[in-house]
Amino acid sequence: MLHLPKKMLYALEAVVDIAFNARPDPVQSKEITQRQGIPLRYLEQVMQQLVHGGILKGVRGPRGGYRLARERRRITAGDVIRVISAAEAESEAQIFSSDIGQRVVGPLWSDAQASLLAKLDSVTLEDLCRRANENCQEEPPATGVTFEI
Repeated sequence: MLHLPKKMLYALEAVVDIAFNARPDPVQSKEITQRQGIPLRYLEQVMQQLVHGGILKGVRGPRGGYRLARERRRITAGDVIRVISAAEAESEAQIFSSDIGQRVVGPLWSDAQASLLAKLDSVTLEDLCRRANENCQEEPPATGVTFEI
């Protein structure tokens, strides 16, 4: 089974969370951590990469957080994965050192990655938010009145 690195999955999850929970105020990292269970130390690294990659805008201040840099119909899952992948590729060395690795396995792996990215490019954040609306509804609030002091 092919697995995307956790960092890529966290990035996609965080961006979908921001798109899904869009409101007048920016979405704060601590809110994403609470809702998605993404460790804050990973989340902050990922968010900065997404800001530098043009997926998110960072908003400073006490009510700061993150917003999408473009409309959610103009950002694809592939865009998010490419930003994180580019940041990770800078730190990786050549994977294949043999002739077979470079000339046979490497091209196969490149083709597989291209196919995966093509699929991810066909899915926008708008599509993912629609899926979230259909599948991730929170439980309706309990009836009756509750007060807390």
